[in-house]
Amino acid sequence: MDKAKVLVTGIIPEEGLVELRQNFDVTYEPEKETREWILDNLKDYDGLLLMGTKADKELIDAGTNLKIITANGVGFDHIDIEYAKEKGIVVSNCPTGVRVPTAEMTFALILATVRRLSFYDKVVRNGDWIDVSEQQYMGMSLQGKTLGIYGMGRVGSEVGHFCQALGMNVIYNDVRRLDADLEKELDVKYVDFDTLVSESDVITLHAPALPSTEGIFNSEVFKKMKNTAYLVNAARGVLVKENDLVNALQSGEIAGAGLDVFEHEPEVSSELRALDNVIMAPHAGTGTLEARTAIAKEASNNLISFLQKGEPLNYVNA
Repeated sequence: MDKAKVLVTGIIPEEGLVELRQNFDVTYEPEKETREWILDNLKDYDGLLLMGTKADKELIDAGTNLKIITANGVGFDHIDIEYAKEKGIVVSNCPTGVRVPTAEMTFALILATVRRLSFYDKVVRNGDWIDVSEQQYMGMSLQGKTLGIYGMGRVGSEVGHFCQALGMNVIYNDVRRLDADLEKELDVKYVDFDTLVSESDVITLHAPALPSTEGIFNSEVFKKMKNTAYLVNAARGVLVKENDLVNALQSGEIAGAGLDVFEHEPEVSSELRALDNVIMAPHAGTGTLEARTAIAKEASNNLISFLQKGEPLNYVNA
């Protein structure tokens, strides 16, 4: 019996593709891969492990034999999941492998942002020195402060755990409230969105990119935040209106921001890049070999389970 054929796109660690190669006829040739090549050849494949390109209607239409697309990560806003459903194509994602590394990146951004590491680093690299006894140069301690989590899923819960180790109080807002026992176990408190915005010293974003969440952090929200508060986003760039954030940072409406994702990435506005009260990373939340290998293995398991057993894992377009 012929093996099913799977196309892998993007840059994936080979360590994460071992089981996939054992089970299927796998094509992974990043050196010649272009979107045009994918569109020309996708008709030959049963499964697609997708990274680095959009699965829009054009691409989905090209996959005339395609049965499953798995995103190589938790986000699936680059896949037209409803159109894929119309075509009978399962779409899955990888929520487990991203949990700890994305939480680590978020925690790193929180610490770096409130302790102003980007600014301090720039000062010292320029051969200058400042006296941090002057209040204008001080950062903020986290102990006793309130962390507000917008989107209390796997990553948000992990970030809350990390920050509690430093003595932070954790509140959260989500479209689905956790049950009371889990709230007690996690030692977190549910609040409405306006309360989250107005009471948090640090707000960290962990919601998916949906029509209901796009641009939800905007000028009106920044006006309601404490002027000593910080915003951290390692989720999806479109949750934040970048121009509004720049204005809030320039005017002192909020104290600073830590960003791993951007509204129009890879483009980042020159105004945002010029600010000393923001620290940025190039969408690097899962940027470790361990994390990328784990995610590739999870994506491989999605394909193996569905193509061999007919059992979809991490199904996002049911």
